[in-house]
Amino acid sequence: MSSDTTQTELVTQETTHLRDLVLGARHILFDFDGPICRLFAGHKAERVAGELVEWLEGQGLQGLLTAEERVHPDPMEVLYAVDRRHPRSDLVVELEERLTQEELKAVPSAWPTAHVDPLIRTWAALGARLAIATNNSPQAVRKYLDSRALSACFAPHIYGRTENLHLLKPDPHCLNRALNALGAAPHTALMIGDAPTDHTAAKEAGVPFLGYARNERKEGLLREAGVGCVVRSLDVVLGVLRGVG
Repeated sequence: MSSDTTQTELVTQETTHLRDLVLGARHILFDFDGPICRLFAGHKAERVAGELVEWLEGQGLQGLLTAEERVHPDPMEVLYAVDRRHPRSDLVVELEERLTQEELKAVPSAWPTAHVDPLIRTWAALGARLAIATNNSPQAVRKYLDSRALSACFAPHIYGRTENLHLLKPDPHCLNRALNALGAAPHTALMIGDAPTDHTAAKEAGVPFLGYARNERKEGLLREAGVGCVVRSLDVVLGVLRGVG
């Protein structure tokens, strides 16, 4: 069997898998930052992370983070690092609130993920029930959905970050909250996420998973994590729903 034949078979298998995932789901759980938008497209995450580090240093806590953590481009990693050393502390509460405010500031300059708005509306119109399960602030999620006139497709099912940071993905807590609220059995749902932590949470919750990757690097991370079905464009998913995939 030639390598071309093998590749064709793999593509056919993944296409079939995608159709089965999409058409078999009655409850759709979206991650937020990635599948729905790039939250920090205009309000850069690197700058937000740096400002959180500066705030900690201003509190006399410059020794709290490692050298690597002080220059990490993801503000969530700064929050996680502090929570590991001072779990459930007032310091963590203050830092989480500062991150929430930065996420809210980021909403107006967030970039919608291509094809996701019509995908959401189509799924809702076909009778699927939708929820968001995210590590971002639910306040930021609601503000973004309002700006895109998408809130009615999800309300009230938005499950995001709380002060209990140990319950963020890869813990399945927010997925389980969504499933319970929707009255959904895990096998009737589908989680769409762009990170290995999304996949781990879905696996722990018993929910089928579809990976979304906006670039080759993201796809590689998902493949390495064992994700069996990854799309580079949500237009493919929309095509399946419209019967043209």
